[in-house]
Amino acid sequence: MSGEPTDSTVTPFPIPAGAKFGRVAVIDIGSNTLRLVVYDTPTRLPVPIFNEKANCALASGLQQSGRLNPDGVVKAIRSLTRFVRLSEQMGVERLELVATAAVREASDGLEFVARIEEVLGVAVQVVSGAEEARLAALGLLSGVPDADGLLADLGGASVDLVELNSGNFGANATLPLGHLRLAEAAKGKAGRALKLVEGEMAGLGWLAGCRGGTLYAVGGICRALARVLIEQVGYPLHVVDGYTMERRDALRLTRLISGLGSGSLFNISGVSKRRIKSLPYCAMVLGALMETAQPKYLTFSGFGMREGQLLKVLPESLRDQDPLLAGCAGMAERTGRFSIEGQEMFDWMAPLFPPDRDPHSRLRMAACMLSDIGWSEHPDYRAEQTFLRVLRLPFAGLSHADRVSLALAIFVSYNGHPDNAVVSPVRTLLDEEELARANVVGLALRLAHTVSGSAPGLLTQTKFERSGAEIILKLPDDPRESDVFSSEAVERRLGTLAKALGGEGRLA
Repeated sequence: MSGEPTDSTVTPFPIPAGAKFGRVAVIDIGSNTLRLVVYDTPTRLPVPIFNEKANCALASGLQQSGRLNPDGVVKAIRSLTRFVRLSEQMGVERLELVATAAVREASDGLEFVARIEEVLGVAVQVVSGAEEARLAALGLLSGVPDADGLLADLGGASVDLVELNSGNFGANATLPLGHLRLAEAAKGKAGRALKLVEGEMAGLGWLAGCRGGTLYAVGGICRALARVLIEQVGYPLHVVDGYTMERRDALRLTRLISGLGSGSLFNISGVSKRRIKSLPYCAMVLGALMETAQPKYLTFSGFGMREGQLLKVLPESLRDQDPLLAGCAGMAERTGRFSIEGQEMFDWMAPLFPPDRDPHSRLRMAACMLSDIGWSEHPDYRAEQTFLRVLRLPFAGLSHADRVSLALAIFVSYNGHPDNAVVSPVRTLLDEEELARANVVGLALRLAHTVSGSAPGLLTQTKFERSGAEIILKLPDDPRESDVFSSEAVERRLGTLAKALGGEGRLA
């Protein structure tokens, strides 16, 4: 946690304001479900403000009939009518309707699209398999820009595969191995389903090039599988996005689940009965991909095709922003008391840390932005409530270790007790060095808000210096200016911060 003092202001994380852009909604007409997600897009990367899905199973029966499920079509028209009308009432300025594999492949798919456009007066994009895969990859890369390995977006009718080379797209393929279609083609027989899966993958020689990378699993059924795995292994953080397993453990569990009947899975909490019926087929496809591509890890993503479609229509000034920092900045604007900015605190505490820009400094910047979000909570529960809130942020660009580090720093800044029952289980996701780093950031944040009273402009009148093991906070020379900073609370919290850094604190 030590570093040489720097005289320059550290500003490594500019967040461009961008142009004003109104609300955008994406309606995903999938093979199994329809989903409406509405995003508020002011001057930063958006976060969802409304999310609703409808189970229509358009692909049910597609394998045999070649046509969309008639009951599903009726449900879909009704749901789409609601989604479009809701979007109008919410002030959505741009509405994107995207249809995927079931509509693309069904003999009556274009008829279905024409009916939607005639009844609702909106355009529907029917994307190709390659475009669907590209959009899913774009959504993933918005949070994991250097993703390396293989993306698998598993839907009801197909699985879209994209090779990822350190953030760049490689080969891609679309296979008819969606969980609904696979179940129908195999007539419910696991052995037959496995032969179909292995046969489809046999011709994809490029999968071998993904060896040693990460298999990124995308799609609603994959998220349902992740919830099952999280529960089965007793994992302490119930957040799907970023949940990662080593290949060996993931293979063992996917083999187990793919061999179970759906009746054995009905007691799993948090997964709908419709999803449970498809879990063995999802597990089978992911297991076969791990056998073929030999990735090092299996990681589940909460971001995919819808997010890719959103990014596609946003101005470039928004697309280029860091999703974590943009989300934190937006949250700070909505919840902070005063106008003190994260950058001001980041610059102020910079001499306490190494000067390099790295993942640790990025998390520190996010912590600075979020450091005042708990001010309105009840004092007795402020630390705990803000910890849970930060831990479960709906932003891309966070690993699970990042989530815990960030939440723990905010928890410490609100004087949270280290033995808190909410915090203790997830502390195990960090090593001792990471725990110490989060503690120092939290103590620095607490001191920053004590020194400034959370008001803007005051921190810049003080400055950290390091002299051997001594941490010195220099105040203005004029007593009339320095009196506002001199207090027992400032001295005590400076001492606590210095002790965490292995030294002693002093006001000068």
